Amino acid sequence: MKKYEVNRLRNLALIAHGKAGKTTLAEALLFDGGSTDRLGRVDDGSSVMDFEPEEIKRKLTISSSFNNLEWEKHRINLVDTPGDANFIIETKNSLQAVDGAVVVLDAVSGVEVQTEKVWEYANQFDLPRLLFISKMDRERADFAGTLSDIQKILSPKAIALNLPIGAEDSFRGIVDLLSGKAYHFEDNLSGKFSGGEIPADLKDPVKAARDKLIEAIAESDDALLEKYLEGQELSPDDLAAGLRRGVLNRTIFPVLCGSGLRNVGVQQLLDAIIRLLPSPQDRGPARGTHPVTKAEEVRNPREDEPFSAFVFKTVADPYAGKLNIFRVWSGTLQADSTLYNANKGARERFGQILQIEGKNQKPVESAGPGDIVAVAKLKETTTWETLSDEKRPIVYPTISLPVPPVSFAVEPKSKGDEEKITVSLSRLCEEDPTIKLQRDEQTKELILFGMGQVHVEVTVEKLKRKFGVEVNLKTPKIPYKETIKSTKSGIIYRHKKQSGGRGQFAEVHFELSPLPRGAGFEFQNALVGMNVPRNFVPAVEKGVHEAMQSGVLAGYPVVDLKVKFYDGKSHEVDSSEIAFKIAASMALRKGVLETNPVLLEPIMNLEVFVPDEYMGDVIGDLNGRRGRVSAVEPRPKGQLIKAQVPLAEVLKYAPDLTSMTSGRGSFSMEFSHYEEVPAHMAEKVIASAKVEQKEA
Repeated sequence: MKKYEVNRLRNLALIAHGKAGKTTLAEALLFDGGSTDRLGRVDDGSSVMDFEPEEIKRKLTISSSFNNLEWEKHRINLVDTPGDANFIIETKNSLQAVDGAVVVLDAVSGVEVQTEKVWEYANQFDLPRLLFISKMDRERADFAGTLSDIQKILSPKAIALNLPIGAEDSFRGIVDLLSGKAYHFEDNLSGKFSGGEIPADLKDPVKAARDKLIEAIAESDDALLEKYLEGQELSPDDLAAGLRRGVLNRTIFPVLCGSGLRNVGVQQLLDAIIRLLPSPQDRGPARGTHPVTKAEEVRNPREDEPFSAFVFKTVADPYAGKLNIFRVWSGTLQADSTLYNANKGARERFGQILQIEGKNQKPVESAGPGDIVAVAKLKETTTWETLSDEKRPIVYPTISLPVPPVSFAVEPKSKGDEEKITVSLSRLCEEDPTIKLQRDEQTKELILFGMGQVHVEVTVEKLKRKFGVEVNLKTPKIPYKETIKSTKSGIIYRHKKQSGGRGQFAEVHFELSPLPRGAGFEFQNALVGMNVPRNFVPAVEKGVHEAMQSGVLAGYPVVDLKVKFYDGKSHEVDSSEIAFKIAASMALRKGVLETNPVLLEPIMNLEVFVPDEYMGDVIGDLNGRRGRVSAVEPRPKGQLIKAQVPLAEVLKYAPDLTSMTSGRGSFSMEFSHYEEVPAHMAEKVIASAKVEQKEA
């Protein structure tokens, strides 16, 4: 790997709403930078950056991909991130590793739902940004409308850095407002252009836009503002330096335009990336904590600092093993050495350092501050852990993850694959921390959680491709429970069996009473006298426990009751542990039937974020789902609705919310408590359960 000084590195992420043209722009950047010899296309599956079969099939970015290029003796490390809502957390994850971002917008659609989301992510990491209005060659492309959208929705500090020459089929070039030069592009995808006159119909708009740009630059710097207000002309050097300061301080967000597909305006974007976005040096020191003392630790982006790096992504490979991708924040790492995992206090031996170029990996001898590289087969290390100098350990902070709201039950297509499914899905969970795997002890189902249905389906496709395991997805069963509502004493059951030789005899006397919701189970040994030898009490309790696993209404577990064992009878020869266990089991079933048994269902805490205009529809829908809205809290650009809703009503909430809010709503939910199922609904659940039991 060619060595670059830290101030000649640019680490940037391309971020956008899905289908805005990010990956197409990445292909053009790599082509113009000489990293590729052809323009890859998403539509025909020839993209260098979208190379996973699942991405080619769906024509969308599913996981962040990496590449690099050289421009004006600078190295640009490029991260192409997902824009689809199912995979958007991968974008947030990747932003931990870069110093700046290019926000890509579709010139037809303007600011979309995920544009707002990725913009907010970039705010959280204080990232300087450029904006690129792409697809200027498309029908109904609208630069002015998109710019207005950006200023209203994302930031009033967004300001045009260039203007398009023409639009739709007549889009031919751009005008650079700072230099006042017009660039006319050849219509052969080469990216070549020539200087020329500003079209007559653009002269007034160019002057007006340039005046706004100069004013914005002046306002971002006190010295320049004083000069500007005194009527002095700002020199080209003043403007260039002031614009860079404004971008680094996030008081200016320059807006450029072009077409990734036709390779127009891409080289001007590359120039802006080099001139305006920060190097690792510009971003300053990285801050973390000491793993033991928790005191703040600081690392400067210099080679002579102690080594530190943050693992922000893991790739599961069935052949090469695990690949950990990390950003080096300080110091230098040599190949064939030892890393120290500061989170786990573990030493990790490794061989090659790998530079990632799309689906390919190239060994390099060393990595320094600002480099984004990978190593394979680390045994202990996973995503969000810090690798550092063992004598000067540091742990970098991590992001918080939303709870994945969508769940499916996973069952193997082939018998005997259960263990293989669990192991393979666990490997994929390392690759994608927004996937969760959980076994429901009551329903005995393996539940796969994801950010959306597409997310879960893609995970299942990867499971087949990478590990050769095929599964079926089903809607998970609702983990209903049963309980009692009244108290009854005098519940007596005698178990007597005589069939020649030694028989079986046991009699138990119970009192059953309900406990508060969520209390579980209580067994009270209240025996007096010697009717029942005390050595049979554990067998009685065990019999009760086993009977509680399958209730009398629909076979669901019985909870929240107290069993008082106060008397019984025994036989000196025929009584045994098994006899008392059977008697206790049957006594419980008899007692539950006599104490007003009811069905319980899980109630979820649901938080739904919606833009203001959809709030009424969403609340009305929640009421229709037997939900109880407890609060509505204002949030930037919308409302957060808090409610409690039965799980049975929100198993398929994700697509419904998407439909109601045009994709702009999001939600999270977690278990709250159990409540009694209304009688008319309980009848349906019980009838359905009995049908299932007959078919089983």
